[in-house]
Amino acid sequence: MIKAKMQLVALSVTAALTFFGSDINAFAASNNKVSDVMPQAGITYALGDNQVSLSSLQQSVEAEKTQTENSSTSSTSSDKVDLSDAVTDITPLASTVRDSVLSDIQNATGAVIKKTKNASTEASAESSEDSEEELFKSLVIAKVTNYVNVRDIPSEEGEIVGKLYDKSVGTYIEEQDGWYKIQSGSVEGFVKAEFCVTGDDAVELAKEVGTRIATVTTTTLKVRNGAGLDAEVIGLVPIEDELVVEEELDGWVKVSIEEGDGYVSTDYVTLSTEFVKAESKAEEEARLAKEAAARAAANKAAKSSTSKESGSSNYSSASSFTTATSSIGSAVAQFALQFVGNPYVYGGTSLTNGADCSGFVMSVYNNFGVSLPHSSGGDRSVGAAVDGLANAQPGDIVCYSGHVAIYIGNGQIVHASTAKTGIKVSNADYRTVLAVRRIF
Repeated sequence: MIKAKMQLVALSVTAALTFFGSDINAFAASNNKVSDVMPQAGITYALGDNQVSLSSLQQSVEAEKTQTENSSTSSTSSDKVDLSDAVTDITPLASTVRDSVLSDIQNATGAVIKKTKNASTEASAESSEDSEEELFKSLVIAKVTNYVNVRDIPSEEGEIVGKLYDKSVGTYIEEQDGWYKIQSGSVEGFVKAEFCVTGDDAVELAKEVGTRIATVTTTTLKVRNGAGLDAEVIGLVPIEDELVVEEELDGWVKVSIEEGDGYVSTDYVTLSTEFVKAESKAEEEARLAKEAAARAAANKAAKSSTSKESGSSNYSSASSFTTATSSIGSAVAQFALQFVGNPYVYGGTSLTNGADCSGFVMSVYNNFGVSLPHSSGGDRSVGAAVDGLANAQPGDIVCYSGHVAIYIGNGQIVHASTAKTGIKVSNADYRTVLAVRRIF
């Protein structure tokens, strides 16, 4: 009778692992492709990962309440940062709770319980992959040197309503006489089919041109050197930062941060695939006007301000670097170089007492009258995109996975690197560049 009861508990625990279906969402994001400078533009398709329902698990093992709570408490504390690191609401992995309960059953009964993948998990993962491929078949991807015009009718006589840049993506609506009707961002119109791919051809190309992104959803995320809660923490990433996914595992993804490659739990990130989208004629005009206004405002702010972080006669104001012959971008780069050697502080924004990577960029630009987000992921959507380091100019913002820097020319950047190295100068190509953004 006891053995039968224990088997019933095991079945209840297994049945308590419930999974939710994939949810597809589309929203705007950034890009990094054009011949020189192009607008911020992008389209993201997010496929929600399967999640374990902890509430269902807890209800099903009420009979094992004391043991489950003990194991749950242990798992929670093992993944929390100290209070000084300001981390809240860290929840243990459902798999950790499940394994603990199964271990208790094994110890009580002497039975050998093999760990196997849940069949529904495998089926759901395969379904997710199939759904993504079906989604990619509905894309229209530009395959040109620069861009293809989007017109209001399927004819070269049609009015140009926007531009679909090389490797940019739209959603297929219909085909008419060798033209694809697409929707991309705010642009709806026709592109010549010969300059684009769709259907099966778009599936593989989408995997090449799309960037898999993990967006942090918890206050402070631990990045570990292995795919497990017992692995060493190599770095911390703030909420809403975006990390490039290099590999997807069961419940974990491999990502790249300034301290190196590491692993994060999928419980604390949202996964999505990012593409570039079209720019409408109105958006292009608005972007160019905004860039001109930003240059004028920066000139005015730099000339009238003193350094907000000087703290010492060793530091010069932004205005001292702004001359009639130098660009605003060059002034930004020279101003930023003053602070090389100062400390890196996670979450900091002080150029003298310590800043993290995005805090450093934000504070430097603040001296030129420009407000930027305190987020390396957020910096990927500011200003206008530049086509790679080859076209970068001093003052441009260089974005990496989980990191951001300021380009200073000659293939180099200045950035708040790590707690060990502080603010320093590095070669701009020391890591894979995700985007280069230009404010002025």
